Amino acid sequence: MSAVEAPDPRRWKALGVVCLAFFMTVLDVSIVNVALPSIGRDLKFSSDDLQWVITAYAITFGGFLLLGGRAADLLGRRRIFVIGMILFTAASLACGLSSSEGVLIAARAIQGFGAALVSPAALSIVSTTFTEGAERNKALGIWGAVGGSGAAVGVLAGGILTRYFGWEWIFFVNVPVGIIVLILQRRLVRESKAEGIERGADPLGAIAITAGLALLVYAISNAPTQGWTSTRTIVLLLASVVLLVGFVVIESVVRVPLVRLSFFRHQTVSAANIVGFLLGATLFSNFFLLTLYVQQVLGYSALRAGLTFLFTAGTAVVVAAAAQAMTTKLGPKPVMAIGLALLGAGALVYTQLGSDSSFLSSLLPGYVLVGIGIPMAFIPISIAALAGVEPHEAGLASGLINTSQQIGGAIGVAVASTILFTHFNDAVKTGTAPPVALTDGVNIAFWVIAGVALVAVIAALTLVRSDEIPAGAEAAAGAV
Repeated sequence: MSAVEAPDPRRWKALGVVCLAFFMTVLDVSIVNVALPSIGRDLKFSSDDLQWVITAYAITFGGFLLLGGRAADLLGRRRIFVIGMILFTAASLACGLSSSEGVLIAARAIQGFGAALVSPAALSIVSTTFTEGAERNKALGIWGAVGGSGAAVGVLAGGILTRYFGWEWIFFVNVPVGIIVLILQRRLVRESKAEGIERGADPLGAIAITAGLALLVYAISNAPTQGWTSTRTIVLLLASVVLLVGFVVIESVVRVPLVRLSFFRHQTVSAANIVGFLLGATLFSNFFLLTLYVQQVLGYSALRAGLTFLFTAGTAVVVAAAAQAMTTKLGPKPVMAIGLALLGAGALVYTQLGSDSSFLSSLLPGYVLVGIGIPMAFIPISIAALAGVEPHEAGLASGLINTSQQIGGAIGVAVASTILFTHFNDAVKTGTAPPVALTDGVNIAFWVIAGVALVAVIAALTLVRSDEIPAGAEAAAGAV
């Protein structure tokens, strides 16, 4: 490591603090899934409105990520991190205390906005705290393991908390953790912001990108129920495209843009976001389908459904160190390709599920394959997404990769849901038993997921340039 600036002696403790915060934001994407029936009964949700418990969080989380990342660069990474944590923690408390569907949906939207500030600020803190190479690879390896396992742990935690404490505790659990993070960050996380760049406002660009992304998430999240070819869905998708194209035009002419378009000329960073998008689509749809299958076909309780994901989350944690070491030694490109291939292999296992499948023979192999694939995909993608990025654009790069994964996840779940329920409805009309119809729909959707994973492997092998990523091989031996 260069001696130009001594490394922060508190950097590994700071990593623990920001990873804990990041884990909470990822957890809350999936933790509500198994609790939805209980929430619907207690707060008397209509069947059409219940999806908003998930969608409200997804819209603000996905919509404000890029803006949150740029704000971290310009206003201070720790400052934005703290603001986001305060909002996220307070909104979590409000969610747990909600006595009506309107209050819960509004609180979930604020919670998503807080998460959109926390996630990119936290990743940019990691990026600027550790020197690029072996040490940053190790830090990002831990980050990738936390992010990759968060969705699986969310389903597990949601089942346990709902069963023994009530659905309110899937939100209350964030409060003490958030308070701990806010206390610890004061002495462990140092402030930093972009230096040497022109300051200025880009309100039109900020409005266009935020509104465009939020509208895109809203449109695709509602497409399975409204219909992909409905006038409403088409109009919303077209409006989101217009806003996003407008953002590109604005950034090309404004004096101080929110995002320099030249940023995307870095091939590996752009490639990492493409692969990250496909990874999000593969992984989030995987968890969505499995949660439905084990509860509605196999009849698992919320607790038992959650416990099954312990095998995926546990495997991901165990494999994370090895995945980081492989990434440092071999470079991100081959490792992410292997990880994505394993996720695809897991999806192929699930294409053979039956309406009476056993956990050990039919589910466990896929759970383990996906658990191995998660860190081997997330870790190198996180490294590639920040490779060669200047410190003053760390927040932008962090917001971009988070956005790619979240938008990919939203689209993946929407497409999987459409495939599943279209087949289910058609099959039931012809007299097929509901469990069989649902299982067949799950199988078809997993074939599509396997195809997306294959496309991701091809993208990783053809688009990512190994020569643009410092591997840090000289320190590989001490990186784990």
